[in-house]
Amino acid sequence: MKQNKIIIFNPKSANSKHRIPNSILQVGASIHGKFEYVFVDGNLEENPWLTIENYLKTGEFKYFGSTVMPGPQLRQAIPFTKKIKVEFPEIITIWGGYFASNQYKVCLESGYVDYVVNGPGDTTFPELITTLENNELDKLPTIKNLIYKNEDDKIVKTAVEALLDQDTLPKFPYEYLNSFYPVRNYLAKTFMGNTTLSYHSSMGCPFSCSFCAVVPIYNAKWKGMSASRIYEDVKYFKEKYKIDAIEFHDNNFFTSKKRVLEFSELIMNDNLSYWGEGRIDTINMYSDDDLKLMRKAGCKMIFLGAETGNDAVLKQMNKGGKQTGQMIKDFVLRMKNADIIPELSFVLGMPAPTEKEVYKQILWDINFIKEIKQINPNAEIIIYLFSPVPTEGSELYQQILDAGFHFPEKLEDWISPSWENFDLRKNPLTPWLKPYMIDTIKNFETVLNGYYPTVSDFRIKGYKKPFLKTISFLRYKFGFYKFPYEIKALHKLWKYRQPEIEGFYSE
Repeated sequence: MKQNKIIIFNPKSANSKHRIPNSILQVGASIHGKFEYVFVDGNLEENPWLTIENYLKTGEFKYFGSTVMPGPQLRQAIPFTKKIKVEFPEIITIWGGYFASNQYKVCLESGYVDYVVNGPGDTTFPELITTLENNELDKLPTIKNLIYKNEDDKIVKTAVEALLDQDTLPKFPYEYLNSFYPVRNYLAKTFMGNTTLSYHSSMGCPFSCSFCAVVPIYNAKWKGMSASRIYEDVKYFKEKYKIDAIEFHDNNFFTSKKRVLEFSELIMNDNLSYWGEGRIDTINMYSDDDLKLMRKAGCKMIFLGAETGNDAVLKQMNKGGKQTGQMIKDFVLRMKNADIIPELSFVLGMPAPTEKEVYKQILWDINFIKEIKQINPNAEIIIYLFSPVPTEGSELYQQILDAGFHFPEKLEDWISPSWENFDLRKNPLTPWLKPYMIDTIKNFETVLNGYYPTVSDFRIKGYKKPFLKTISFLRYKFGFYKFPYEIKALHKLWKYRQPEIEGFYSE
C-alpha cells in the first residue's frame, strides 16, 4: 500500500562540506511524528541520485522536498528535480531555501518545481503536505510563506508569516538523522576546534542591506532562541559528541546583546570556542567589558560585513544603522584589544555612473583594506564581487536594471559555470564591472593572502606563513598586484584555503 512518504534532500554544497544540515533538519522537525520521511544528504552520498531513485521505485513516496541555496547546490537540485518529473511524474516537488525564495518565478516556470516554501517552513511545510494529502487545494491560498501556480497558471504568493517564537519550535531530530548518517561525521576539524558543531539559533536579520539575499525573505525581521534554549543543544553535543567549538551560522547572531552575554556566561566553564556572524554597528554598542566576557567564554572570531570604507557607497548599499568607514577602523582596533579576530567581508564592484568611477572606488577600497590591516594585522579579509539580488523596489536594484543586468530566464541556465560563480560572488556578470577590474581585485586578493595568510587555514603552519609573507612583501608594499604567479603556485602547492564565508547564504 502506498504510504505517501517524503524525501527531504540536501544537495551537495561547495567542496562537500560536512556541515550538519540544519535546513533539512528544520523541515524534518516540522513533520516529525506526523508524516514518514527520509533524509538524503548529497554531501555524504557517493551517488545521491541512485539513493533517491531507489526510494522512489518503491512506490511509497509521493513528495520530494529540497533545500536549494544559491551556487553549488543547484548542480544537483536542478537536474535531480527535473529527472524526477520525467521518470516519476506523479511525485510532488517542493523547494525551499534562499535561491527558491528569491528566484521563485524561474523555479515555477521550469515546469518541474511544484511549490516553493518562501522562508521558514516550520508551519508551511506540514500544512502544505496535510492540504495535499486531504486534496483540499482550495486551502492553498491560506497557507502562509507559500508560492505556487494556481489552476489558471498564475503564480500565487501567499502572505508572509510572522517569525515564530524559536523556543517553541520542535527540537531538531538529531537522533533520527543519525539513523541515516552518523552525526559525528558532521563535526569537523576547523580553525575553531577539532570537533566543531554548526548551529543555527535565529531566523532573519533586522536590517535591509540592498545587496543581501536575506532581505527579500525576512523584511528586516529577526527572532532568536533564548540563551538557555541554545545551551540545551550545546550541552547535548558536548556530552554526547565531545564538541569543542561552535559555528553559529545565523544571519546575525549578535543582534541581541542580552542573549549573547547570557549564552557566554552559560558556556564559560565548558572549554568551548565559538564563532558567529554579526554587524559592526551592532557589536560596536557592546562595551569593552562585554567583549572581554565573550572572549573569556570562547568567542575567537566574528564575521562582520564591512562591505566598504566609503560612506557614500555604504548609503548606496542601504547598509542602515550607523556604520561608517571611521567606525570600521575604530572597531577593528577594539577587537584587537579584546583579542577577538574580526573577519571582515568587503563587497567590491558596486555600480556607478561611469566606468572610471567604478574603478576608482575599487582602488579606494583596496587602500582602505590595507589601512585596516595596518591597524589590526590579525583582521581577516574576505573579498566578494558585487552580485545583485532581486530586492525589488529598492533604488539600487533599479540602478542595476537600468544598467542592463538581468537574471537567467531558464532555471537550467543557473548551473552554467558563469552563473554558479555569480552565486558565489566570484563572477558578477554585471555590465559595469570590466575584466580588468576583476583582475585587479583578484590579483590584490592573492597578494593580500600571501602577505597575510589566513589564520583559519590550520594546514598553513611552520615555515609556510613567513615564507609566503616574504615573497609577497614587495608586491604588497608597492602595490604591484599584476601576475602574482609565484604566490598562486605556492597556494596551489600547499592547498591554501582562501578565507571565505557562506554567510550570505546561510542555511
